[in-house]
Amino acid sequence: MARRRGRARLRAILIARRERETVVSMMERGRWALITGASAGIGAEFARVFAEHGFSVVLTARREERLATLARELEGQHRVSTLVLAEDLADPTAPVRLFEAVKQRGIDVDALVNNAGFGARLPFPATPWVDHTAFLQVLVTAAVHLTHLFLPGMLERRWGRILNIASVAGLMPGAPGRTLYGPAKAFLIKFSEALALEHGRDGVHITALCPGFTYSEFHDVVGNRARVSRLPKFLWMDAETVARQGFEAVMRGDPVYVNGLANRAITTLTRLAPQRAAQSLIRSQARRLSPSADS
Repeated sequence: MARRRGRARLRAILIARRERETVVSMMERGRWALITGASAGIGAEFARVFAEHGFSVVLTARREERLATLARELEGQHRVSTLVLAEDLADPTAPVRLFEAVKQRGIDVDALVNNAGFGARLPFPATPWVDHTAFLQVLVTAAVHLTHLFLPGMLERRWGRILNIASVAGLMPGAPGRTLYGPAKAFLIKFSEALALEHGRDGVHITALCPGFTYSEFHDVVGNRARVSRLPKFLWMDAETVARQGFEAVMRGDPVYVNGLANRAITTLTRLAPQRAAQSLIRSQARRLSPSADS
């Protein structure tokens, strides 16, 4: 009897969830989402999730062919409109070009996903300054600039969603070998928290999403794929799950959302542990995962 009641309760929960998702999809049809870094990984999955919920999507990244392929997929599967704008956000003028391009087409961007980013392969002093400049431009300045450009329209319409893709690295002690990565992500978290408090009553939700290890191209580009692949499977999440959780978090209005129970536990422990102990742990793990550890 108890088992039957449990099954009935589960069925009721699943039905209610499907009904809520249907209502959300109907409400969002006709809205537009702009997603940076949309050519692969978490960015591409965000495009799929937003399209699934009825959003038309503006896709931007450097690799135009990949964007075009994704656009055809979304148009065919979800009957939404798409716009492909190939841009390199390392160029300081790219955000304004994106803003002007959608404005000229009469598109109101209702959701902004600042997802573009990359990691450094070399230690801080060995990395050319031009690469550090590009890194900060893409991960920090472009995200803030795009938010500054699109937020006023959202406030005027009293509806908007902004997702800044941060990382658990922004919630933990700084790690050697990722000298700018953690600080950049920490900035996005604080930036999102501040904006969420400023505009929580204006119909605009701002969320910093903090994933941990995610199956994507990121570690191939950084060059530590062989090392991180040895980590326990429970630390990993797939990009689709990360994107779905991020979509739900920004729709709820969560200022900060950490993906996965393991990541929430780890960030909590490092926050509660004595500072030197937490730093020592991060230092030892960072050395094990560094690309240079295999050389």
